[in-house]
Amino acid sequence: MKVLVACEFSGIVRDAFAKRGHDAWSCDLLPTEIPGQHIQDDVLKHLDDEWDLMIAHPPCTYLTISANKWYKPEFKDRFPNRQQDRYKAIVFFMELMNAPIVKIAVENPVGIMSSCYRKPNQIIQPWMFGHGETKATCLWLKRLPLLKPTNIVSGREQKLHKLSPSKNRWKLRSKTFQGIANAMAEQWS
Repeated sequence: MKVLVACEFSGIVRDAFAKRGHDAWSCDLLPTEIPGQHIQDDVLKHLDDEWDLMIAHPPCTYLTISANKWYKPEFKDRFPNRQQDRYKAIVFFMELMNAPIVKIAVENPVGIMSSCYRKPNQIIQPWMFGHGETKATCLWLKRLPLLKPTNIVSGREQKLHKLSPSKNRWKLRSKTFQGIANAMAEQWS
C-alpha cells in the first residue's frame, strides 16, 4: 500500500509500515527525526497523491480538553486569538478526515472533536499495546477496523502528563508509542 502518515516528524508510524513492505511516507512541517521517506511540507498539499491509507496526527494544542482552561475570560488578554486558533484546528482536522483517501485514521486526545464532529470510533491506551502508561488516544476511522490490543500490561502510569515543562515537552508527548504503531501496521495492512 501507499501510506501517508500526516503530521508525523518522528517517523515511528511511517517506519512500522515500511518494515512491513509498504511505500510509507511521513509528512510534517518539521524535518523527520529518523531518516526515511519524508515530505517536509504542508500535508494539505499532498492529500491528492493517490494514497491507499492515511494515518493523521493533527496538532492537539487547540483541540484537547485539557486546553479548555485557556478559553476562560481571565485568559483572553493572554491568548487573544485562542478561539480563532481553535476554529483553524477544527477545520484542519476535518480536511484530513475528509481527504480523498480510501482508508483514514485520525488520532487526537479526548477533546472538542467529540462534540463538534462526532464521537471517536475507539479510544486506545498505550498499556493495551505493551507500554505501562496511560494516554487516552481517540481514533476516528474510515474503512478501517478497530485496533485490537496486542499486549495488555500492568504498571499504568501517567508519565507523559508528568513531564516537566520544557521547550521539547510537546514533542515528547506527541510521539506515537511503538507498540501502537506496530499494531496499526499489522492490523491495517
